[in-house]
Amino acid sequence: MVLQQVGTEQAVPALKWRAMTEADLDGVVEVAKVSFPDHPEDRVCFANRLELNPSGCFVLSDEAGHVSGYLVAYPWKRNAAPALNVLIDALPDDAETLYLHDLALHPSTRGGGYTRPVIEALAASARENGYGVVSLVAVNNASGFWARNGFEIQSPPGMAEKLASYGEDARYMERSLV
Repeated sequence: MVLQQVGTEQAVPALKWRAMTEADLDGVVEVAKVSFPDHPEDRVCFANRLELNPSGCFVLSDEAGHVSGYLVAYPWKRNAAPALNVLIDALPDDAETLYLHDLALHPSTRGGGYTRPVIEALAASARENGYGVVSLVAVNNASGFWARNGFEIQSPPGMAEKLASYGEDARYMERSLV
């Protein structure tokens, strides 16, 4: 695709999902600030998740390495939601789900069809690693988006209290992989 710009042509950079590296963390934080202004998380939290589960951390970037989106996921307990902006000492040995902590795209990238491929790749990876469920907390009124991607709202006992720090619209959701 070529965009016309004041008499010159400029190619739109190709964006691809790839494994996240430590060098991507500043870009991840910038996308997070724009995507989740009411749910801020520090760079150290993203670094913590990357260190704990590098195989569940991805960025959407161009060839120059500019980050336009990210996904962070890690093994966790079902019917639980880790607190926001808190470091995790270790992943649970008895994890029951792959928890999708964050999926965010820079607003300029939204609507380009970039989310479904990474969600499906994550689901396939979870299935291959023996998880029957992918779980998440939908915020910013995103439960409809997640429902279109196979997730269903769950209301286990005590979940409302756990979600209080996520905001009034927060919903715990799961996608069955079996």
